[in-house]
Amino acid sequence: MSFNTFGRVFRFTTWGESHGPAIGTVVDGCPPGLPLSEEDIQPFLDQRKPGTSKFTTQRREPDQVRILSGVFEGKTTGTPISLMIENVDQRSKDYSDVAKAYRPGHADYAYDAKYGFRDYRGGGRSSARETASRVAAGAVARAVLAEVDIFAWVSEIGGDAIDPARFDPEEIGRNPFFCPDPEAAKRWEVLVDAARLDGSSLGAVVECVASGVPAGWGAPLYAKLDSELAAAMMSINAVKGVEIGDGFAAARLRGEENADPMRPGVDGPTFLANHAGGIAGGISTGQPVKIRVAFKPTSSILVPVDTVTRGGEASEIITKGRHDPCVGIRGVPVVEAMMALVLADQKLLDRAQCGDLAR
Repeated sequence: MSFNTFGRVFRFTTWGESHGPAIGTVVDGCPPGLPLSEEDIQPFLDQRKPGTSKFTTQRREPDQVRILSGVFEGKTTGTPISLMIENVDQRSKDYSDVAKAYRPGHADYAYDAKYGFRDYRGGGRSSARETASRVAAGAVARAVLAEVDIFAWVSEIGGDAIDPARFDPEEIGRNPFFCPDPEAAKRWEVLVDAARLDGSSLGAVVECVASGVPAGWGAPLYAKLDSELAAAMMSINAVKGVEIGDGFAAARLRGEENADPMRPGVDGPTFLANHAGGIAGGISTGQPVKIRVAFKPTSSILVPVDTVTRGGEASEIITKGRHDPCVGIRGVPVVEAMMALVLADQKLLDRAQCGDLAR
């Protein structure tokens, strides 16, 4: 399997399968001398790890990270940083039916069609378990981005959206949904639990903002910041849509409504709006970078779905095992990680081309 690496200067490669002995990542291109320890990485993995509430998969994984290389005396050395996370709670027997028939909506058939072989235990590399490696790599990227603050939240589950007027960033860490609206969080408890008890699943929308990004990161035409972000987010398991700034809503505006007016400021222009999501011409404007990511419902469900066997016979499948009733909930730290990974790469690319050029 090719294409397991993402990034240009700041690159990371993930490895391992859902039910293998371990998963991990190798981060290359990280500048030397940055403070980094396992304690810096673990809090982000703890946000993503399974089994934290009844609204996520009940697979019990501590997701304890180990730094195997690239760090000495608490600082990065400039050499590849290898990170490993052991798998300790696999139940491969749950996937005996998946070995015989494909799960509609999952990667089972597509992998088999491409490779003529697949790891059916939890989906192998197509499992969302792989995203733990991304979160670990994203924690390293944050060490490169001391000037940038990144945070994400769930803004919609199953078509039920938050009320922006009730947005409270402090609320995000107080409920199991990463929800900034306490009223929506109460509704989602009922909504997600009902889907869980039915053996079904729900989709979700995750929003992410990076503030402190200076003007000038990104490059026309083929390394645009927004195209890199879109590619990064679309590479996350279960993601089916990405919007930057107003996204599709911009298509319903007039030119004067969609413009981000500017007035003179102390350190450059002051923007009166941010419809563009902090990016113009593929380059950051100095405004907050804003993105929305749509996660589809989990494909592994207990509701019977029509399918075919590997031999091409008509069948029906019920996916046993432990699965997220809404995979988008645990997608929050993954979206943050991919935002950090793209921004770290773009920061180093900008430094390589422009150096200390005064803007």
